[in-house]
Amino acid sequence: MHTSAMELTSSLKSTANARVIEKRLFLFALIALDLLMITLGFWIAYVLRFELDISWFYQHDVSLLLIYRRLVFLFAPILVAVFWVFSLYDFKNLFRGMNEYMQIFNAGTLGIMLLIISTFFFDPDFAIARAWVIMSWLLVISFVAMGRFVFRRVVQWMRINGRLLTRVLIIGANNEAVAVAKQLNANPRTGISIVGFVADDKELGSELLPGIPLVGSFSSVSALVKKYDIQEVIVSATALPRERLLSLFQTFGVSDGITIRLSSGLYEILTTGVEVQEIGNVPLLSINRVRLTGGDVVLKRALDIAVSFVALLLLLPVMAVIAIAVWLDSRGPIIHKRRVVGVGGKTFDAYKFRTMYVNGDEILARNPELKRELEENQKLKNDPRVTRLGRKLRPTSLDELPQLFNVLRGQMSLVGPRMITEQERRLYGKWRTNLLTVKPGITGLWQVSGRSNLNYSERVALDMHYIRNHSIWFDLYLLWLTIPAVFKKRGAY
Repeated sequence: MHTSAMELTSSLKSTANARVIEKRLFLFALIALDLLMITLGFWIAYVLRFELDISWFYQHDVSLLLIYRRLVFLFAPILVAVFWVFSLYDFKNLFRGMNEYMQIFNAGTLGIMLLIISTFFFDPDFAIARAWVIMSWLLVISFVAMGRFVFRRVVQWMRINGRLLTRVLIIGANNEAVAVAKQLNANPRTGISIVGFVADDKELGSELLPGIPLVGSFSSVSALVKKYDIQEVIVSATALPRERLLSLFQTFGVSDGITIRLSSGLYEILTTGVEVQEIGNVPLLSINRVRLTGGDVVLKRALDIAVSFVALLLLLPVMAVIAIAVWLDSRGPIIHKRRVVGVGGKTFDAYKFRTMYVNGDEILARNPELKRELEENQKLKNDPRVTRLGRKLRPTSLDELPQLFNVLRGQMSLVGPRMITEQERRLYGKWRTNLLTVKPGITGLWQVSGRSNLNYSERVALDMHYIRNHSIWFDLYLLWLTIPAVFKKRGAY
C-alpha cells in the first residue's frame, strides 16, 4: 500500500475528532437518560414505601426519612459509575439486545448491594427498609431497561432514515465477503452503510450486491478510506493472503479513526461459539460441540422445567377437551408423533395433537402442485390434509401443547430453533451442523417474526441468529413476545 500508517493517521485526524465529538454527545445523552431513570426508580420506591402510608409497612421515624432522600440522589451517580465499570457506555456493547439488558441487571444488582453495605456506616440506629431496597432494585433496573429500549428505538429509527450510520469498506470479494455484506445490508437497524468492496480480481464498478460496487483494488485501500470517509474496515479472512492481512492491520490497527474487523473464515461452524486456549504460548481455537455450557445449561433447564410444569397443571383441562374433540372430529390417533432431530443428531418423537387426516399422503398425491410447494417450503398455506378441527387449532398453536411433555423429558426446550426432520435438515445446507448443538423449541425467534409467512432461507437465518445470541434473557424475551404473536395469528397455518 502506498500510504504509510503515519500519513494515514494524519489524514484521518480531523474526521476522527468529529467522530469523537459525536460519540461524546451520544454518551452524554445516554448517561443523562440513565441518571434520570435511576433517580426515578429510587424516588418512586421511596414514595411507595414511605409516602403512601401503606398499612402493612412498618412506619420509620420521620427523622430518618431524610437519609433515604439523600440516598436517592447520592446513589444515582454511583450507579452510573457502576454501569461504566460494566462497560455499559462502551460503544461495542451498546444496542446488543438481551446482552445489554443482562448487563443492566448485573450492574443494578451490584449497585444495590453497595447501597446496602454503605448503610453500615450510617447512624447506628438506622435500619434500612427491606421493602424499599427490593422495590428500588426492581424499579431502577426496569426503568433503566425501558429507557434504553426507547433510546434504542430512536437510534434505530435514525439509522433507517440515514442518520448515525457507520461507513464500512469490505476487503475481499469472494463468497464469504459477499455473504457477510449481504447479512449486514439486510438489517438497516445495525447502522452499517457498506460503501463498497475492495479486490484485485474483479472489474472496477461491478456490483457484487445491488447498490454495492467494487470501488478499488487492495493497493488503493488507504486512499479509499480517505475518499469515502470510512469508519470501519471488514476483512474477509479467506480473501487475502497472510502478508496482506498483516499489512492491513499494521496500517489501520493503531488508527483512532478506523476500526478494523476480521471475519472468521469459518462462519458456517462458529455459530456454536469458540474457546481460546494457549498451548505452549500459542493461542489456539477450539469449536464447542454444544452451544450452551455451564450455568447457561442449568438456567435454561430450570426455566424449561418450571414453566412447563406450571403450564401443564393449568392447561390439562384444556388439553383433555382438545383430545376429546380430536377423537370426535376424524378417525385416527389423538396424538401425532413426528420423528425429529435433537441435540447431537439424536432423533425423538415430538408430540402434537393430530390435525391431519390419516390418509394425508393419498390426498397430497392427488395435488402434485401442492406436493411441490411442500417440498420447497415445508409448509402449505391451504393444506387439504388438515382436518376441520386442525384449522382451528393450528393458528393458535394449541395443537403443540403436548410438546410440553417433550420439554419435561429434556428432548425439547421452550425456546429454540424450529423442530425439523432429518430429511429437512439437509435444506439448511452449510448451517445444518449448528442445529445439532441446541434443543429444538416449542417457540422461538421464527415464531415471533412471522411464522409461516417467512420463506425457508429467512427461517434458517432466524434459527442461526438465535443459536449465536442465546441467553436466558433472550429466552424470557421471546416467551413474552410469543403471547401476542399467537393471539394475532400472523403467519399461522
